[in-house]
Amino acid sequence: MSSSIDPTALREAGRRLDYDGLPACQIAVARDRKLLMFETFGDATDATRFRVASSTKPIVGSAVLQLIGDGQLDIDARVVDYIPEFGTHGKDVITIEQLMVFSCGFPRATMPSRVGADRAQRVARFAEWELDWEPGTRFEYHPGAAHWVMAELIDRLSGTDFRDFIDQRVAQPLGLPRLLGFGPGARGDIAGLTDAGGTLLDPADSGPIAETDRLAMIEAGAPGGGGVMTAASLALFYQGLLHNPDGLWKPEVLADATIHIRNSFLEPTYQLPANRTIACLVIGNGFASQWVKLPHAYGHPGAGGQFGYADPDTGMSVAFVQRSKPGDDAAGPFARAHLIARTAGAFQ
Repeated sequence: MSSSIDPTALREAGRRLDYDGLPACQIAVARDRKLLMFETFGDATDATRFRVASSTKPIVGSAVLQLIGDGQLDIDARVVDYIPEFGTHGKDVITIEQLMVFSCGFPRATMPSRVGADRAQRVARFAEWELDWEPGTRFEYHPGAAHWVMAELIDRLSGTDFRDFIDQRVAQPLGLPRLLGFGPGARGDIAGLTDAGGTLLDPADSGPIAETDRLAMIEAGAPGGGGVMTAASLALFYQGLLHNPDGLWKPEVLADATIHIRNSFLEPTYQLPANRTIACLVIGNGFASQWVKLPHAYGHPGAGGQFGYADPDTGMSVAFVQRSKPGDDAAGPFARAHLIARTAGAFQ
Protein backbone atom coordinates (compact mmCIF):
# COMPACT_ATOMS: atom_id res chain seq x y z
CA MET A 1 0.00 0.00 0.00
CA SER A 2 1.34 3.40 -0.92
CA SER A 3 1.85 6.07 1.72
CA SER A 4 0.52 8.80 -0.56
CA ILE A 5 -2.78 9.48 -2.28
CA ASP A 6 -3.20 11.15 -5.66
CA PRO A 7 -6.40 13.23 -5.35
CA THR A 8 -6.59 13.90 -9.10
CA ALA A 9 -6.32 10.21 -9.90
CA LEU A 10 -8.94 9.38 -7.28
CA ARG A 11 -11.43 11.84 -8.73
CA GLU A 12 -10.78 10.60 -12.24
CA ALA A 13 -11.27 7.01 -11.13
CA GLY A 14 -14.54 8.04 -9.48
CA ARG A 15 -15.77 9.69 -12.65
CA ARG A 16 -15.40 6.37 -14.42
CA LEU A 17 -18.29 5.13 -12.33
CA ASP A 18 -20.63 7.31 -14.37
CA TYR A 19 -19.62 5.38 -17.45
CA ASP A 20 -20.08 2.11 -15.61
CA GLY A 21 -23.60 2.95 -14.49
CA LEU A 22 -23.00 2.84 -10.74
CA PRO A 23 -25.74 4.88 -8.99
CA ALA A 24 -23.69 6.28 -6.10
CA CYS A 25 -20.59 5.63 -4.04
CA GLN A 26 -18.13 7.14 -1.57
CA ILE A 27 -14.48 6.44 -0.91
CA ALA A 28 -12.45 7.60 2.10
CA VAL A 29 -8.79 7.21 2.99
CA ALA A 30 -7.43 8.12 6.44
CA ARG A 31 -4.16 8.15 8.37
CA ASP A 32 -3.18 9.46 11.82
CA ARG A 33 -6.88 9.63 12.70
CA LYS A 34 -7.51 12.20 9.95
CA LEU A 35 -9.11 11.94 6.55
CA LEU A 36 -6.68 12.23 3.66
CA MET A 37 -9.45 11.93 1.10
CA PHE A 38 -13.23 11.70 1.12
CA GLU A 39 -15.04 11.79 -2.21
CA THR A 40 -18.63 11.13 -3.25
CA PHE A 41 -19.72 10.20 -6.78
CA GLY A 42 -23.08 9.71 -8.46
CA ASP A 43 -26.48 10.45 -6.96
CA ALA A 44 -25.27 11.25 -3.43
CA THR A 45 -23.57 13.93 -1.35
CA ASP A 46 -20.88 13.75 1.31
CA ALA A 47 -23.69 13.65 3.88
CA THR A 48 -25.32 10.59 2.30
CA ARG A 49 -25.08 7.47 4.42
CA PHE A 50 -24.99 3.94 3.04
CA ARG A 51 -26.01 0.60 4.51
CA VAL A 52 -22.67 -1.13 4.85
CA ALA A 53 -24.06 -4.67 5.21
CA SER A 54 -21.54 -7.05 6.82
CA SER A 55 -18.95 -4.31 7.15
CA THR A 56 -21.01 -3.69 10.31
CA LYS A 57 -19.60 -6.82 11.94
CA PRO A 58 -16.23 -5.48 13.18
CA ILE A 59 -18.00 -2.49 14.74
CA VAL A 60 -20.20 -4.79 16.80
CA GLY A 61 -17.19 -7.02 17.48
CA SER A 62 -15.27 -4.03 18.79
CA ALA A 63 -17.96 -3.53 21.41
CA VAL A 64 -17.67 -7.16 22.49
CA LEU A 65 -13.91 -6.58 22.87
CA GLN A 66 -14.69 -4.03 25.55
CA LEU A 67 -16.63 -6.62 27.54
CA ILE A 68 -13.64 -8.95 27.27
CA GLY A 69 -11.27 -6.17 28.34
CA ASP A 70 -13.51 -5.27 31.27
CA GLY A 71 -13.37 -8.86 32.50
CA GLN A 72 -17.09 -9.36 31.98
CA LEU A 73 -16.74 -11.88 29.16
CA ASP A 74 -14.34 -14.84 29.01
CA ILE A 75 -13.53 -15.86 25.46
CA ASP A 76 -12.89 -19.45 26.57
CA ALA A 77 -16.25 -19.76 28.33
CA ARG A 78 -19.36 -21.23 26.75
CA VAL A 79 -22.17 -19.09 25.42
CA VAL A 80 -24.60 -20.87 27.78
CA ASP A 81 -22.59 -19.63 30.74
CA TYR A 82 -24.05 -16.21 29.91
CA ILE A 83 -27.20 -17.10 27.96
CA PRO A 84 -28.60 -20.37 29.37
CA GLU A 85 -31.53 -20.32 26.94
CA PHE A 86 -29.09 -20.73 24.05
CA GLY A 87 -28.01 -24.26 24.99
CA THR A 88 -30.63 -26.32 23.17
CA HIS A 89 -30.08 -28.87 20.37
CA GLY A 90 -26.42 -29.43 21.23
CA LYS A 91 -25.44 -25.76 21.20
CA ASP A 92 -24.40 -25.90 24.86
CA VAL A 93 -20.81 -26.77 23.84
CA ILE A 94 -20.24 -23.61 21.75
CA THR A 95 -17.62 -21.26 23.16
CA ILE A 96 -17.44 -17.49 22.88
CA GLU A 97 -14.36 -17.87 20.69
CA GLN A 98 -16.15 -20.21 18.29
CA LEU A 99 -19.06 -17.79 18.14
CA MET A 100 -16.82 -14.87 17.23
CA VAL A 101 -14.72 -16.65 14.59
CA PHE A 102 -17.62 -18.47 12.89
CA SER A 103 -16.65 -22.01 13.76
CA CYS A 104 -19.79 -22.25 15.93
CA GLY A 105 -21.81 -24.38 13.53
CA PHE A 106 -25.14 -22.63 12.88
CA PRO A 107 -24.61 -20.51 9.73
CA ARG A 108 -28.11 -21.19 8.42
CA ALA A 109 -29.96 -20.21 11.59
CA THR A 110 -32.39 -17.38 10.92
CA MET A 111 -33.33 -14.27 12.84
CA PRO A 112 -35.67 -11.80 11.14
CA SER A 113 -34.61 -8.30 12.11
CA ARG A 114 -37.89 -7.38 13.76
CA VAL A 115 -37.68 -10.56 15.84
CA GLY A 116 -34.09 -9.89 16.83
CA ALA A 117 -34.90 -6.34 17.86
CA ASP A 118 -37.23 -7.68 20.59
CA ARG A 119 -35.18 -9.38 23.30
CA ALA A 120 -37.85 -11.86 24.36
CA GLN A 121 -38.43 -12.99 20.80
CA ARG A 122 -34.69 -13.01 20.13
CA VAL A 123 -33.96 -15.41 23.00
CA ALA A 124 -36.91 -17.61 22.06
CA ARG A 125 -35.50 -17.90 18.54
CA PHE A 126 -32.10 -18.91 19.97
CA ALA A 127 -33.73 -21.92 21.61
CA GLU A 128 -35.15 -23.05 18.26
CA TRP A 129 -31.85 -23.04 16.40
CA GLU A 130 -30.23 -26.35 15.51
CA LEU A 131 -26.64 -27.07 14.53
CA ASP A 132 -25.67 -27.44 10.88
CA TRP A 133 -22.37 -29.11 11.78
CA GLU A 134 -20.24 -29.87 14.83
CA PRO A 135 -18.87 -26.69 16.47
CA GLY A 136 -15.15 -26.13 16.17
CA THR A 137 -14.65 -28.41 13.15
CA ARG A 138 -14.85 -26.02 10.19
CA PHE A 139 -15.53 -22.49 9.01
CA GLU A 140 -18.66 -21.26 7.32
CA TYR A 141 -19.71 -17.65 7.14
CA HIS A 142 -22.57 -16.78 9.52
CA PRO A 143 -24.47 -13.92 7.82
CA GLY A 144 -26.43 -12.81 10.86
CA ALA A 145 -27.10 -15.40 13.53
CA ALA A 146 -23.80 -15.25 15.43
CA HIS A 147 -23.94 -11.49 15.78
CA TRP A 148 -27.44 -11.58 17.21
CA VAL A 149 -25.97 -13.74 19.97
CA MET A 150 -23.22 -11.14 20.45
CA ALA A 151 -25.91 -8.46 20.70
CA GLU A 152 -27.60 -10.41 23.48
CA LEU A 153 -24.29 -10.81 25.29
CA ILE A 154 -23.81 -7.04 25.19
CA ASP A 155 -27.34 -6.46 26.49
CA ARG A 156 -27.00 -8.92 29.35
CA LEU A 157 -23.49 -8.11 30.49
CA SER A 158 -23.63 -4.32 30.15
CA GLY A 159 -27.25 -3.74 31.11
CA THR A 160 -27.47 -1.44 28.07
CA ASP A 161 -29.17 -1.97 24.74
CA PHE A 162 -26.46 -3.13 22.34
CA ARG A 163 -27.15 -0.31 19.88
CA ASP A 164 -26.77 2.30 22.60
CA PHE A 165 -23.70 0.52 24.02
CA ILE A 166 -21.98 0.67 20.64
CA ASP A 167 -22.86 4.34 20.32
CA GLN A 168 -21.67 5.20 23.84
CA ARG A 169 -18.58 2.98 24.04
CA VAL A 170 -17.33 2.98 20.43
CA ALA A 171 -18.81 5.67 18.19
CA GLN A 172 -18.85 8.63 20.56
CA PRO A 173 -15.32 8.11 21.96
CA LEU A 174 -14.04 8.01 18.38
CA GLY A 175 -15.91 11.20 17.50
CA LEU A 176 -18.28 9.36 15.15
CA PRO A 177 -22.05 9.70 14.74
CA ARG A 178 -24.38 6.86 15.63
CA LEU A 179 -23.65 3.90 13.38
CA LEU A 180 -26.31 1.34 14.25
CA GLY A 181 -30.01 1.42 15.09
CA PHE A 182 -32.15 4.09 13.40
CA GLY A 183 -35.88 4.71 13.55
CA PRO A 184 -38.08 5.65 10.59
CA GLY A 185 -37.47 9.37 11.08
CA ALA A 186 -33.70 9.08 10.73
CA ARG A 187 -33.33 7.50 7.32
CA GLY A 188 -33.92 10.33 4.87
CA ASP A 189 -30.25 10.60 3.92
CA ILE A 190 -29.60 6.88 3.47
CA ALA A 191 -28.78 5.91 -0.10
CA GLY A 192 -31.39 3.66 -1.65
CA LEU A 193 -34.23 4.54 0.72
CA THR A 194 -37.25 6.74 0.25
CA ASP A 195 -38.25 9.26 2.89
CA ALA A 196 -41.97 8.75 2.65
CA GLY A 197 -42.72 5.25 1.48
CA GLY A 198 -40.05 3.58 3.53
CA THR A 199 -39.05 1.18 0.77
CA LEU A 200 -35.67 0.55 -0.71
CA LEU A 201 -34.99 1.81 -4.20
CA ASP A 202 -31.98 -0.41 -4.80
CA PRO A 203 -33.23 -3.83 -5.93
CA ALA A 204 -29.73 -4.77 -7.10
CA ASP A 205 -28.36 -4.83 -3.55
CA SER A 206 -26.99 -8.34 -3.19
CA GLY A 207 -27.45 -10.86 -0.42
CA PRO A 208 -29.97 -13.58 0.48
CA ILE A 209 -32.29 -11.11 2.22
CA ALA A 210 -35.76 -10.13 1.04
CA GLU A 211 -35.85 -6.53 -0.13
CA THR A 212 -38.55 -5.70 2.40
CA ASP A 213 -36.24 -6.89 5.18
CA ARG A 214 -33.41 -4.47 4.44
CA LEU A 215 -35.30 -1.54 5.85
CA ALA A 216 -36.07 -3.65 8.92
CA MET A 217 -32.34 -4.40 9.28
CA ILE A 218 -31.59 -0.69 9.40
CA GLU A 219 -34.35 0.16 11.85
CA ALA A 220 -33.49 -2.80 14.10
CA GLY A 221 -29.77 -2.16 13.95
CA ALA A 222 -29.18 -5.76 12.86
CA PRO A 223 -25.70 -6.46 14.30
CA GLY A 224 -24.61 -8.57 11.34
CA GLY A 225 -25.51 -6.10 8.61
CA GLY A 226 -27.64 -3.12 9.63
CA GLY A 227 -24.97 -0.47 10.08
CA VAL A 228 -25.46 2.87 8.31
CA MET A 229 -22.66 5.36 7.77
CA THR A 230 -20.54 7.31 5.34
CA ALA A 231 -17.27 6.01 3.99
CA ALA A 232 -15.57 8.66 6.13
CA SER A 233 -17.06 7.23 9.33
CA LEU A 234 -16.03 3.71 8.37
CA ALA A 235 -12.45 4.73 7.55
CA LEU A 236 -12.16 6.66 10.83
CA PHE A 237 -13.50 3.70 12.80
CA TYR A 238 -10.52 1.71 11.53
CA GLN A 239 -8.21 4.53 12.52
CA GLY A 240 -9.59 3.98 16.00
CA LEU A 241 -8.53 0.35 15.89
CA LEU A 242 -5.08 1.35 14.63
CA HIS A 243 -4.44 4.01 17.29
CA ASN A 244 -6.63 2.97 20.26
CA PRO A 245 -7.15 6.56 21.47
CA ASP A 246 -7.29 7.01 25.25
CA GLY A 247 -6.95 3.25 25.71
CA LEU A 248 -10.48 2.66 24.47
CA TRP A 249 -9.69 -1.05 24.22
CA LYS A 250 -7.38 -3.09 26.41
CA PRO A 251 -4.23 -3.30 24.25
CA GLU A 252 -3.78 -7.06 24.43
CA VAL A 253 -7.44 -7.65 23.57
CA LEU A 254 -7.27 -5.24 20.64
CA ALA A 255 -4.10 -6.92 19.37
CA ASP A 256 -5.84 -10.28 19.60
CA ALA A 257 -8.71 -8.93 17.51
CA THR A 258 -6.55 -7.42 14.79
CA ILE A 259 -3.57 -9.73 14.27
CA HIS A 260 -4.29 -13.06 15.98
CA ILE A 261 -5.91 -15.43 13.48
CA ARG A 262 -7.97 -17.92 15.46
CA ASN A 263 -9.78 -19.57 12.55
CA SER A 264 -7.78 -20.64 9.51
CA PHE A 265 -10.16 -23.31 8.26
CA LEU A 266 -10.74 -23.09 4.50
CA GLU A 267 -13.58 -20.89 3.29
CA PRO A 268 -15.84 -23.40 1.46
CA THR A 269 -16.46 -21.43 -1.75
CA TYR A 270 -12.96 -20.20 -2.54
CA GLN A 271 -10.98 -22.86 -0.63
CA LEU A 272 -8.72 -20.21 0.89
CA PRO A 273 -8.08 -19.66 4.62
CA ALA A 274 -10.84 -17.85 6.49
CA ASN A 275 -8.22 -15.86 8.46
CA ARG A 276 -10.70 -14.73 11.09
CA THR A 277 -9.82 -13.02 14.33
CA ILE A 278 -12.38 -12.46 17.08
CA ALA A 279 -13.58 -9.25 15.38
CA CYS A 280 -12.20 -9.00 11.85
CA LEU A 281 -10.64 -10.93 9.03
CA VAL A 282 -6.98 -10.61 8.12
CA ILE A 283 -6.41 -10.39 4.38
CA GLY A 284 -3.12 -12.32 4.32
CA ASN A 285 -3.43 -15.37 2.10
CA GLY A 286 -7.18 -15.63 2.65
CA PHE A 287 -10.17 -15.24 0.38
CA ALA A 288 -10.16 -11.42 0.63
CA SER A 289 -6.71 -11.43 -1.02
CA GLN A 290 -8.50 -11.85 -4.35
CA TRP A 291 -9.46 -8.18 -4.18
CA VAL A 292 -6.88 -6.56 -1.90
CA LYS A 293 -3.17 -7.43 -1.81
CA LEU A 294 -2.27 -6.28 1.70
CA PRO A 295 -0.98 -9.17 3.81
CA HIS A 296 -1.44 -7.63 7.27
CA ALA A 297 -4.54 -5.51 6.67
CA TYR A 298 -7.66 -6.37 8.62
CA GLY A 299 -11.29 -5.42 8.19
CA HIS A 300 -14.44 -6.78 6.60
CA PRO A 301 -16.35 -6.64 3.29
CA GLY A 302 -20.10 -6.31 3.00
CA ALA A 303 -22.68 -7.43 0.47
CA GLY A 304 -23.12 -5.04 -2.41
CA GLY A 305 -19.45 -4.10 -2.60
CA GLN A 306 -18.93 -2.34 0.74
CA PHE A 307 -15.66 -2.66 2.56
CA GLY A 308 -13.46 -1.06 5.16
CA TYR A 309 -10.11 -2.00 6.65
CA ALA A 310 -6.89 -0.83 8.21
CA ASP A 311 -3.33 -1.52 7.10
CA PRO A 312 -0.96 -1.53 10.09
CA ASP A 313 2.07 -1.50 7.79
CA THR A 314 1.32 2.06 6.65
CA GLY A 315 -1.18 3.26 9.27
CA MET A 316 -3.76 3.91 6.57
CA SER A 317 -7.40 2.88 6.47
CA VAL A 318 -9.68 2.75 3.46
CA ALA A 319 -13.46 2.54 3.15
CA PHE A 320 -15.64 2.20 0.08
CA VAL A 321 -19.44 2.16 0.14
CA GLN A 322 -21.83 2.06 -2.79
CA ARG A 323 -25.22 1.32 -4.22
CA SER A 324 -24.91 -1.55 -6.65
CA LYS A 325 -26.11 -1.28 -10.21
CA PRO A 326 -28.69 -3.76 -11.55
CA GLY A 327 -27.08 -6.99 -12.65
CA ASP A 328 -23.95 -6.73 -10.52
CA ASP A 329 -22.58 -10.11 -9.52
CA ALA A 330 -20.81 -10.69 -6.25
CA ALA A 331 -17.32 -9.99 -7.58
CA GLY A 332 -18.13 -6.91 -9.66
CA PRO A 333 -18.45 -4.33 -6.87
CA PHE A 334 -15.28 -5.49 -5.12
CA ALA A 335 -13.26 -5.42 -8.32
CA ARG A 336 -14.55 -1.93 -9.16
CA ALA A 337 -13.81 -0.59 -5.69
CA HIS A 338 -10.32 -2.03 -5.76
CA LEU A 339 -9.63 -0.47 -9.16
CA ILE A 340 -10.69 2.98 -7.97
CA ALA A 341 -8.56 2.94 -4.83
CA ARG A 342 -5.57 1.39 -6.60
CA THR A 343 -5.73 4.07 -9.27
CA ALA A 344 -5.62 6.68 -6.52
CA GLY A 345 -2.49 5.14 -5.02
CA ALA A 346 -4.26 3.72 -1.99
CA PHE A 347 -3.29 0.19 -2.99
CA GLN A 348 -0.42 -1.40 -4.82
